[in-house]
Amino acid sequence: MTPELCVVVPTFNERENVPLLIRELSASLEGWNWEVVFVDDDSVDGTADVVSAHAKTNPRVRLIHRIGRRGLSSACMEGMLSSQAPLLAVMDADLQHDSSILPRMVQCLQQGSHDVVVGTRNSDGGSMGEFCKTRILLSRAGQRLSQTICRCKLSDPMSGFFLIRRNFLMEVVRDVRGEGFKILVDMLSSARRPVSLTEVGYTFRARTHGESKLDAAVAIEYLFLVLNKMLGDVIPVHLTLFMLVGCIGLILHLLTLLYLVDARHVHFLTAQIIATFLAMSENFLLNNRITFRDRRLKGKHLLPGIMRFAVTCSFGAWANFIFTRALWQSGVEWLVAGFAGIMIASVWNLSVSSFVTWPVRRHSADARPAYDPAIAGNIEVTH
Repeated sequence: MTPELCVVVPTFNERENVPLLIRELSASLEGWNWEVVFVDDDSVDGTADVVSAHAKTNPRVRLIHRIGRRGLSSACMEGMLSSQAPLLAVMDADLQHDSSILPRMVQCLQQGSHDVVVGTRNSDGGSMGEFCKTRILLSRAGQRLSQTICRCKLSDPMSGFFLIRRNFLMEVVRDVRGEGFKILVDMLSSARRPVSLTEVGYTFRARTHGESKLDAAVAIEYLFLVLNKMLGDVIPVHLTLFMLVGCIGLILHLLTLLYLVDARHVHFLTAQIIATFLAMSENFLLNNRITFRDRRLKGKHLLPGIMRFAVTCSFGAWANFIFTRALWQSGVEWLVAGFAGIMIASVWNLSVSSFVTWPVRRHSADARPAYDPAIAGNIEVTH
């Protein structure tokens, strides 16, 4: 029978948390007709093996094992679209979301005409728990930003814990960017009508196993998602981030030239080489940290990565020069021609870098830990 509720859980390196979450969901949703879909982005710790082991004995558990694709938002969309359940929930695998409020969320949706029910930490009895003031301030800032693009009042736009109707998903699915970490704001801002929304409070819990995927890059990504939605989805978020990093590199390049030539009296060509090297290194490091954070190069991969990036950008610079010169010689104003050249180079560099410098890495079976049945099902739950 088609389940009444589908809980979608995106995962990446969450093998210890999977059995605990299944156990929590079983207790919270006892008596309900439900399923849980884990969407795993080819975790290197064997998360997919743990989910698969449970799926063989528990018909409520399903696995979507994605290879060559990454991203929390796209994983959530893929998981929701894989189910025919009329009610679709999304939550994290790290046990920070309180699954015990799911029945209340379902009741809110069934008893009213709402499209969305959000698990909130900022109102209706919700709490950020023991988290630091900086994270709380970021949440408040995200709340204010979301009001500019969402068609409803939302106290916790940064929440990754929500419940929607399937028909609402089908309304917005073709307009959702599916990039970054904040799928809720992406969906709400993609709606072409006012969204009926209510909230249920819960206390955000501390992570017990695994490492948090959140850092400063997520906040930057969220900011550009908001800006992109305000501009009508004109420029993809990744391209915007890539161009921002490029602008920072340009400023660094000019400041380095100014310092070396004017203050240190270094020969211009020598200063140009140094400035170019510094700007290119900065571009690589920031793109590695922000734009391609899900494919971040580390350790021994850094040096080959920066060399590939340098070669890629040299072709982009050549294309920029040729295209800009052609436009300028045909009578186009220099400012317009220059901007067009920058766009051409940015699109080239981003596209090629995605495949050459930061390709989606496929982890071999040898890189994965041996399958351990104890982790799959025999973990003692302590409180």
